[in-house]
Amino acid sequence: MKTVLITGIGRGIGKALAEKFLAEDWTVIGTVYTSAEAVKHENLTTYQLDLSSPESIAKCADAITDSGAKIDILINNAAAMLDADDIHLDVDRLRKTLEINVVGIVDFTEKILPVIDNGGHILNTSSQAGSLAEADILADTHEPYHYPAYKISKTAINMYTRTLAVRMTHENTGIIVSSINPGWVKTDMGGSDAPITPGEAAADIFKLAISCPETGQFWYKGKKYPW
Repeated sequence: MKTVLITGIGRGIGKALAEKFLAEDWTVIGTVYTSAEAVKHENLTTYQLDLSSPESIAKCADAITDSGAKIDILINNAAAMLDADDIHLDVDRLRKTLEINVVGIVDFTEKILPVIDNGGHILNTSSQAGSLAEADILADTHEPYHYPAYKISKTAINMYTRTLAVRMTHENTGIIVSSINPGWVKTDMGGSDAPITPGEAAADIFKLAISCPETGQFWYKGKKYPW
């Protein structure tokens, strides 16, 4: 039985992803921000993880490593949008956003790398908001300059995907690294007007996760998405 590690399974896309992988008979390791978010299943193990805390990241990574788990797929799903209503950039919110959505994800991934099997797959959940090519496009009801800190963080995580992919190739690990845009999803972050359900987004991510796509690319519904 193969093993997937998914961050942020307490709700939204993360929860739907855990349910999808469990339904497909995978062993799932999931992280939750609080114990109240924990889901129970015989093939699911959960750990607490706060991506804004280096101590929490180290404790979680150490616990997973000490469990003896070997990870086939890592999905960095957990993230935060702290400036949903902002048009102007707030530097304090930017710092907090980058700490969670970039520094925390990178720190956690680097600590987990030793237990990812050769030939594994790392997926970083990005967003249309992280695409430089679409920075000036008015998408649906979203204003082009809303949530600037979140947009900056997702563009940064895309660059981590590219640099990590090059490194994994150079080190001959066989590990594929991808960014994925799940689309505008009906979650606490996406809002009730979003056209895509968490289950639909999870199905698309699952399909990409178990495939062997070209490494270092940005994907949306199985096709390359513009950086």
